[in-house]
Amino acid sequence: MSFSIETYNLTRIFKSKQSGRINIVKALDNVNLKVSKGELFGLLGPNGAGKTTLIKILCTLLFPTSGKAYVNGYDILKDTSKIREIINVASGGETPGYGILTVKENLWFFSQLYGIPNRIAKERINKLLEIVDLKDKTNERLNKLSSGMKQKLNIARSLLNDPQILFLDEPTLGLDVISAHQIREYIKFWIKEKENRTVFLTTHYMAEAEELCDRVAIIDEGKIVACDTPENLKKMVSKGSSFEIEIAYINDEKINLLKSLKGIMALSFNHKIDENLTIIKIIVENESIISDVISMILSLKSKVISLKKIEPTLETVFMSLVGKGLEND
Repeated sequence: MSFSIETYNLTRIFKSKQSGRINIVKALDNVNLKVSKGELFGLLGPNGAGKTTLIKILCTLLFPTSGKAYVNGYDILKDTSKIREIINVASGGETPGYGILTVKENLWFFSQLYGIPNRIAKERINKLLEIVDLKDKTNERLNKLSSGMKQKLNIARSLLNDPQILFLDEPTLGLDVISAHQIREYIKFWIKEKENRTVFLTTHYMAEAEELCDRVAIIDEGKIVACDTPENLKKMVSKGSSFEIEIAYINDEKINLLKSLKGIMALSFNHKIDENLTIIKIIVENESIISDVISMILSLKSKVISLKKIEPTLETVFMSLVGKGLEND
């Protein structure tokens, strides 16, 4: 089997000096991954887990401290030019060009940077504008576009050179539900359109990884803690039972008291301040423990609004492996 991406004990350490002291952060810690050609591969983890650092290394924008990495068989340290010819990258929240230029002018500008012949560039630009549904915005200035439209343009820009491998770093970050759905549809269309195209996607949205990816690696504090298909990952949490509890708002200090209860394998929470609610998701060793959880919630002067058992998801997988939810990092 040939691989689009391979990493072997890939490590990246950042050092900084503050008040005379040297701070050391291990952003990547012996990462070993293999991504097959034609695969839509996801890297799931919280902010600061090392996702962007890994993409920068694979895109030849950052050197590793140690270890090896190959993109389509090319060494990231020795074959940077060859790698850059066959890849592209788009990041969520990134400005896709110059505000005073129109949508079409921005794409034309980047096509020339990529060295694409004029005729081919025109054909690709027209095709990509249709794919990302920006045909009616062709002559609109970039600075007049909404966030969703800018990200659509960013995706179009990343496809201009017809890359073999597309790196997407949080591609739907900050987008509304409709725009995020459209971006995901473009990604699925693009990878199926031509054989052996590969997508390497980073995200902290569980549902996005579950919907899009053939396989998912979970990263936390620079380490890969699991890697498999979404279905196989969900089988890993079959030992415990997962519940979602909606309660009247309690602060983080009180939630930490809940975590101390015996039999709780993992707990994550999300506050809805406007509604004065806290949503708690827990994995327990057995269902009988729920009565203890409810009793403690009531003793903390809160009240239970709803309680339901939930099926395993990538979120519960992450919780079981790391002991917390993505939003509680």
